[in-house]
Amino acid sequence: MKKTWWKEAVVYQVYWRSFYDSDGDGYGDLHGLIKKLDYIKNLGVDIIWLNPIYESPDVDNGYDISNYFSITPRAGSMEIWDLLLTEVHNRGMKLIMDLVVNHTSSAHPWFIESRSSLTNEKRDWYIWQDPKNGQEPNNWRSYFTPSVWEFDELTNQYYMHSFAVQQPDLNWKNPKVREAIYDMMRFWLDKGIDGFRMDVINLLAKPKDFSNVENPDNIQYLGNNPGIHKYLREMNDKVLKHYDIMTVGEVPFVTPEMGKQYVAEENKELNTLFHFQVADDMPTWDTIKYKSIQKDWYEALKDSGWNSQFLNNHDHTRQVTRYGNDEKYRVESAKLLATMLHTLPGTPYIFQGEEIGMTGVNYEFIEEYKDIAMINKYKEEVNKGRGPKEVIQSLKLLSRDNSRTPVQWDDTKNAGFTEGTPWININPNYKTINVKSALKDPNSIFYYYQKLISLRKKHEIMVYGEYEDLLPEDKHLYVYTRKKENNVWMVILNHSDLHHVFKFSTPYQNKKKNLIINNYQDAEVVLENDEIDLRPYEALVYQIF
Repeated sequence: MKKTWWKEAVVYQVYWRSFYDSDGDGYGDLHGLIKKLDYIKNLGVDIIWLNPIYESPDVDNGYDISNYFSITPRAGSMEIWDLLLTEVHNRGMKLIMDLVVNHTSSAHPWFIESRSSLTNEKRDWYIWQDPKNGQEPNNWRSYFTPSVWEFDELTNQYYMHSFAVQQPDLNWKNPKVREAIYDMMRFWLDKGIDGFRMDVINLLAKPKDFSNVENPDNIQYLGNNPGIHKYLREMNDKVLKHYDIMTVGEVPFVTPEMGKQYVAEENKELNTLFHFQVADDMPTWDTIKYKSIQKDWYEALKDSGWNSQFLNNHDHTRQVTRYGNDEKYRVESAKLLATMLHTLPGTPYIFQGEEIGMTGVNYEFIEEYKDIAMINKYKEEVNKGRGPKEVIQSLKLLSRDNSRTPVQWDDTKNAGFTEGTPWININPNYKTINVKSALKDPNSIFYYYQKLISLRKKHEIMVYGEYEDLLPEDKHLYVYTRKKENNVWMVILNHSDLHHVFKFSTPYQNKKKNLIINNYQDAEVVLENDEIDLRPYEALVYQIF
C-alpha cells in the first residue's frame, strides 16, 4: 500500500451556514469560519472540507448551484474566500471543496438557455424527454419527490432531476458539458485548493434507456450506470492527475467490490469514497452488521484502495444520538464512537460539533424543519392519509436537520452562534453542551478527540496497520487488532448500556499490555487474569508486547 498525505490525514467538515455567524444575519459565513480556524487547528486536524459556498438560490442549502465561479453573498465574497484559503494554508491545514456536478440549479444560465427552446445549443446539456401517453416518461422517483421528471410547458417536454425540482440533472453524455465542468474544476484547483469532495459522483451516468423499473422506491437505478468509470477516468486524466490533491467521492448504492472499482489505485479514478452501507442501511446501531460491513470493505480495499470512516455528516443524524446514548452515557458513547472511527482502517471524518458530543434535535412540528427532503416526504405521507404526528415521529430520527443545527459555542443567547435570529433553531441543550465548557474540562470529548488525532500522527499502525476482527459474532463487544510488523494494538469496545466481561484470547494472554487510551477517567482499568469488566460504552486501546 502506497503511503500518501491524505491517507494519514484527519478531515473536519464545515457546514458553514451553521458554523459561526460573523455579521448577525443568522447564517454562518466565511468570515466566521476564519475567526474559528484556530479552534479547528487546536483539534489537530489536517484538512477542512467546506460544504458548497457557490452562488445558489438555496433551495437545497447550496447544492443547487447557479454559478460555479462566484461565492454566494450569504457566505461572503471571493475576496473573503481567498483570505480563507490563505489562512487555512498558513496554519498548515488543507482545504477541499464540494464538487456538485450531477446537477445545477434551475436558475443556472445553462439551464435557462436549455429550456428556452428545443433548438437551443444547450438543449442537450440537460436530460429532456417527451411525455409518454401524456404522462411522465417513466416511473422513476427522485430522492426528494415522487418523480424524477418535471414538465416544462414552454417546450412540452420533461426534464430529469434526481433531487429537487429546482435541481435539473446535467447530461454527461455531452462532451461540451464535461469540458465545461473540467474548466470549472481547474479554476478552483489553480486557485490553490487541495481537492474535492464529490457530491453523488456515481449518479453522473444515467441508465441506458428510460424504461420503467419494477420497484421505483428502490432508487439504486439512479447510480453506478454504464459509462460512469469512463467519465471518472477522463476527469482524472484531464484534470485531477495534474494536481497533488485529495478526492473523495460520495458513492451511494455500492457494495465493497463495486466501491473498489472507484478507488483502486490502478484504475486512476478517485482516491477514496463515502459509501452508505452504514449511514443509509443501518438506521440504528447493529454491532454485528457494522462489523460485517467493516470486514467486507477492508478485505475489498486492503491491497489497492482506501476507505473513509464516518458515522454522521450534514445529511445524517449526529452519531451520538443515532448510534450511541445521548443521555446517560453521552460522553462515554461519544468517546467510544470516536475511538472506533479513528482506529479503523481509512481516513476519519469529523463533522462540526461531533467533537463536543452535539446531539440530534427533537422538533415536534413540521414548521420547525428546514430540510427539503423531510418536508417533501412529510407532505407526501400526509397526502396518503397518515396523521401528521405519526409522520413526524417516523421521519424525525433521520431528518437531515439533526446535524444542521448551529455549532454550540457557549451558553449565551443562541449558543454564541449569532447575534441575530438563527436560520434554524438552536438545540436547546446548548447551555450544557458547548465548546466553551468543553475547552475548560480536561476530560471533555474535545480533548479526547485531540488525543486520538495526536496518536494517529505519531503511530503509523493506526493508519497502515492490518485489521482483524476478533469477535465477529458478539452482539455487544467490538474487539479488533491493528498490526504493523511486530507491533500489535488491540481495540476493545463495549457498545452497550450494560457491563460485559472481556477475556483476552490465547495468543494475547500472559503478555504485557500497555494502555494507550481509554474513555473513562473516574477509575483505573482493572485487568486481572487477562479479564476486564467493561463498563457501559467503555473503550480501551492496548499495545500488546
